[in-house]
Amino acid sequence: MTAIRVRIGVLGMALVAGLAAPATATAAPPAGGAAPAPTVEERRLDGDVPREILRRSGFAEVAPAFTRELGRADSYREARRVVAHEGAALWRRAVDRVQGRGPARGDLSRDDDRPLYWARLGMTRELRTWEPAFGLGERQRTALLTELERTSRGQSDLRLPADAGGGRAGLGKGVKRVLLTGFDPFTLDRDIRISNPSGAVALALDGAVIDTPDGPARVETAVFPVRWADFAEGAVERALRPYLPRVDLFTTVSQGRAGRFDVERTNGAWRGGFPDNDGVSRTEPVPVTGPAAQPQWTTTTLPYAAITAADTGRFPAYDHTSVTEIPSGGTEPVVRPDGPTPGSTAREGGGGNYLSNEIAYRATLLRDRLGLHDSLPGGHVHTPVLEFGPGNTDPAAGAVTDPEFVRNRLDIVAQTRAIVAVAVSAPGPDRG
Repeated sequence: MTAIRVRIGVLGMALVAGLAAPATATAAPPAGGAAPAPTVEERRLDGDVPREILRRSGFAEVAPAFTRELGRADSYREARRVVAHEGAALWRRAVDRVQGRGPARGDLSRDDDRPLYWARLGMTRELRTWEPAFGLGERQRTALLTELERTSRGQSDLRLPADAGGGRAGLGKGVKRVLLTGFDPFTLDRDIRISNPSGAVALALDGAVIDTPDGPARVETAVFPVRWADFAEGAVERALRPYLPRVDLFTTVSQGRAGRFDVERTNGAWRGGFPDNDGVSRTEPVPVTGPAAQPQWTTTTLPYAAITAADTGRFPAYDHTSVTEIPSGGTEPVVRPDGPTPGSTAREGGGGNYLSNEIAYRATLLRDRLGLHDSLPGGHVHTPVLEFGPGNTDPAAGAVTDPEFVRNRLDIVAQTRAIVAVAVSAPGPDRG
């Protein structure tokens, strides 16, 4: 999920018109004025493809049911309870569907991450336009939307196992703890059918226990939006700060280039301007607290040598070291295949300058500010682009899924799981 990856990875994908299903109910405008407008993301819900995905997964009922529950709330306190409960329920329902628990409720393959994305947008649209009789101030509505985002993304459901006694974080040879994050689908105006394999990975691995040569590892996951504003408001740091001191490994994951995994060696403090899911562009330094002490670069401490040497699946995995910098004393960007030079200014990390680079930068900067650089393996992994099968790339005539599309997603998920197993059982962090 980088500017580079966007240009390379999604040109072959296409838009499709699918089978229509009933749209979710929308709240009536308040008396005496227009309701708040849905966002760019939310307006895409009216297309045929999102409706088909929701219908074929059994998630078309989510937003209408949420609206009915909201309608029963007679106070802000009750509304907040409803939002927290329903948001968490959506996350658990999506995880359960992907992991094979309960009925599939539709013919869409269970490994699909898209029902969660579109169902969440149905809920946020209802909440954004809801006008209860008790009155709802702007700050209260924002707080409710924030709670819905947090709970429906698994960020309130990170359940690390208790200490088992022993080494770092009290784990020793007991159950190790892994924190993994994924992303929503993106570049939806190019192809509204798009699925993000990193989101599928997060759903497939949430709560999973992976057997490794060094013993079992429990994985806890969350997903993040593809929106500049959420990152600027500290969404990544709020979600990860309580947990990084308690885990044995973390990795942020996003979709990268076609046909390969990349372990990104270096992350840069620069936003390159590619539009996000709300159509917003930002070209600026990555905004963080304490900018006076903000480094231009952060580095992975994932065991990249072990990951890239292991046979983890059908896609090759690379230690990706290239960055783009403005050299010290220079004015023009220069590509550096072997990483940044001293005193340079970031223009692209190994993962580009989009939100995948930014989540990697923020997570590794947080690691360092917590004093964990030398003890906690962590960084960013780019998955291959999730591609549709041959004959299913026409924007006008393509289908929302096909056997090759499903196979590719399952293979990416399985290989990411294998990469995590290698990483968490490696002797220690690698340092570039």
